Amino acid sequence: MTGVQRVCVYCGSSGRVAEPYRESARRTGRLLAEAGIDLVYGGGHVGLMGLAADAALAAGGRVVGIIPDFLHNRELTHKSLSELIVVGSMHERKQRMFERSDAFAILPGGLGTLDETFECMTWKQLGLHDKPIVIVDVEGYWKPLLALLDHALAAGFAPERMRNAVQVVPGPEELIAVLKSAAPPQVPPRPERA
Repeated sequence: MTGVQRVCVYCGSSGRVAEPYRESARRTGRLLAEAGIDLVYGGGHVGLMGLAADAALAAGGRVVGIIPDFLHNRELTHKSLSELIVVGSMHERKQRMFERSDAFAILPGGLGTLDETFECMTWKQLGLHDKPIVIVDVEGYWKPLLALLDHALAAGFAPERMRNAVQVVPGPEELIAVLKSAAPPQVPPRPERA
């Protein structure tokens, strides 16, 4: 049995994106549900986030949404989740998403997705977790980010061991294969608070 029972999916909240990105979010949600892996995400009903949640729910999956109260109050919250957690801030949202997940899947997204991605990568670099981080590089969306990471490594700004800290896959099917073969995390799952 896989060590990944809950995966945190980071992805965009914009609905104004190309269809391949939208379809990858739908496939990710459906395939997670079919694999019996819970989807943990930011709790919204918009953009790729909403598409992934809808697809997982439609396929009988469990979806946990974690949303800060200021977004909840703007009525951006998905109304049909298996579990909804409303928190006080974006920082608390990221912390709770981290705590509730065994792995991270990064689909195409914008600044929020980048923020979440760099934080979970930084925590891994610091040895605060060893959870799998999987970048789903739909249609090469993440190639500039991957080039930047290579540049940071080559320039000595990140330790060489980080080269293999993130796995890159081309689509949701490969993501599921990685999650199914992942070992259970060994490092205590709670980063220290500053």
